[in-house]
Amino acid sequence: MTAAAWLFGVGGAFLVGIGAFFMLARPALLPEDLRYLDRSAVEVATALPRLGRWLRCVFTVLGGYAAATGILTLYLAVTSVREGNLVTVAVLAIAGAPSIGVMAVVNLLLHSAFRFALPALAAVWVAATLVAVAS
Repeated sequence: MTAAAWLFGVGGAFLVGIGAFFMLARPALLPEDLRYLDRSAVEVATALPRLGRWLRCVFTVLGGYAAATGILTLYLAVTSVREGNLVTVAVLAIAGAPSIGVMAVVNLLLHSAFRFALPALAAVWVAATLVAVAS
């Protein structure tokens, strides 16, 4: 398998992991969410008692989309990218910008606990694209 396929595969696997985290383990509000809202968890729960349950549904859906994107990326990595299909590489590069790129930028702006991990994942995506184009 090519280096680009491995790198996209790693990116896809991380997206599946992110999706699983969002579906199974992510709390409704992270510390950075409360910082951004400038409210305590108790204040939010008192003002909006159903918000936590609603956000659980939202993050389950979001996690499903992230996992699905990761699964598709893994499939493309072991098939078309491995075979050197540059159209697939272009599609993955373009898809990475609004998915991983935006997620990384927003987490940096929010000073999220994930603000260093997500740009690292974006860097893997960029590296995969560059390696595929260079080979």
